[in-house]
Amino acid sequence: MNQRLHIRGSSLTFPGLFVIVFAVIFLSVTSGLSESKQTVYVISISGEVDPGMAAFVGRAYEETLENPDGLVVVEINTFGGRVDSALEIVDTLLKFPKQRSIAFVEKKAISAGSLIALACGKLVMKPATTIGDCAPISITQKGPQMMGEKFQSPLRAKFRALAKRNGYPVKLAEAMVSADKEIFEVVINGKKILMDASDYKDLTDEEKKKVVSKKTIVEEGELLTMHAEEAVELGFSEMTATSIDDMLGQMGVKNYEQVLIEQTWSEAMVRFIGSISPILMMIGLAALYMEMKAPGFGLPGLIGIFCLAVVFLNQYLVGLADYAELLIILFGLVLMGIEVFVLPGFGIAGFAGIVCIAVGMILSLQGFVLPDPSIPWEMDLLMHNIAVVLGAYIVAFFIALLFLRYVLPRFSTKQKGPYLKTTLKGAHADSTETAKIRVGDKGIAISYLRPAGKADFNDDLFDVVTEGEFMEKGTDIKVSAIKGNRIVVSRIEGK
Repeated sequence: MNQRLHIRGSSLTFPGLFVIVFAVIFLSVTSGLSESKQTVYVISISGEVDPGMAAFVGRAYEETLENPDGLVVVEINTFGGRVDSALEIVDTLLKFPKQRSIAFVEKKAISAGSLIALACGKLVMKPATTIGDCAPISITQKGPQMMGEKFQSPLRAKFRALAKRNGYPVKLAEAMVSADKEIFEVVINGKKILMDASDYKDLTDEEKKKVVSKKTIVEEGELLTMHAEEAVELGFSEMTATSIDDMLGQMGVKNYEQVLIEQTWSEAMVRFIGSISPILMMIGLAALYMEMKAPGFGLPGLIGIFCLAVVFLNQYLVGLADYAELLIILFGLVLMGIEVFVLPGFGIAGFAGIVCIAVGMILSLQGFVLPDPSIPWEMDLLMHNIAVVLGAYIVAFFIALLFLRYVLPRFSTKQKGPYLKTTLKGAHADSTETAKIRVGDKGIAISYLRPAGKADFNDDLFDVVTEGEFMEKGTDIKVSAIKGNRIVVSRIEGK
């Protein structure tokens, strides 16, 4: 018998009811899946660009792999820093598909910060923020100096490659690096074209006649630096947004969940230790020098090894140091130990130990052994690292000398007593020899007394001394005084 359910005047069979229930469940599930939140990862790049920051960005990239469809927003606020660290960060960001990476300039993206920003597929800036000015500079006695074409050329090539990949104006990107780039906006046949001075000079007379207008965007001698509105006008920034939420709203991303990837306390500690590494090296080397000047092995040696170990471990954590550098440093310490405990003085072993420690510390501060001629800033970084380590040696030497000369001697006066505050003036000690003789005893000199000699008293020989008078052998004498172990004699008058 075919059963039916009556609902508001209509009838359904059990199979029909089953189809409707299944459809409702299916639509509910698919609707829930379609409304699942999109993950937006926020990676904050703030402060000086250094190896610690590069290590942090590498770790953040690994975390984003859990959701390969999520958006990645790189929040930037930096004046720049080390070129090698910036390039390492760029290489990490290039692993993201360009449609998934967005650079959001929070305050400023200057120097290496602009290089990092252009590595992302899109660029968005907050109002009143700036980006640009990535000329390589070095610190000299005269202050910051812009490096020459040898350094600018590889950076321009990197900016050019990033601009082509992500659709930024190539000519303007190069103008962030070199101040000799004069850039014009030329309108030909109703089309705006960016040209540098050499490109415009190469135009034929016929092409120049078609030029409707010519506007200087970047003057010669200036580096391109843009605020948020200029970046939009020049084709770098997608938009100006007051926050990441505002940016995502303008992009049409509505149902999302922000996941902030922050530095851990250990990563912050690594960056802090990296900033004070030269100071730790100076303390460690000074302590080792003091240990060499002291007998045995004590607190200075432990302090020295600890400080150098902290510096090396920090460089190992950021990926610059490895086992080779560790073995070189340990070999240097062994040589210094041989010099201190085995060989007298200071010679070949001690000098070789100092050289090995210096080489190990220099290599631990950089990610290469010998600089690549095609990467000019590696030579500059090597010279900087050599200056840091040698400077640490020199300062450590003088600190150790001052410490040994003026500080250590004062520690002994602060120790608790008891102290020997009296002198030995008036002290005496009786001997078995003086116990056999008394003042007034008479005898005879059996040797010349000039003024010391030997004398016979009661058939016993004694060492005696006169009060400065010379006497002949056989002179009759008497004991005039006994002072400690000294027997003082004088001539017997009338004999």
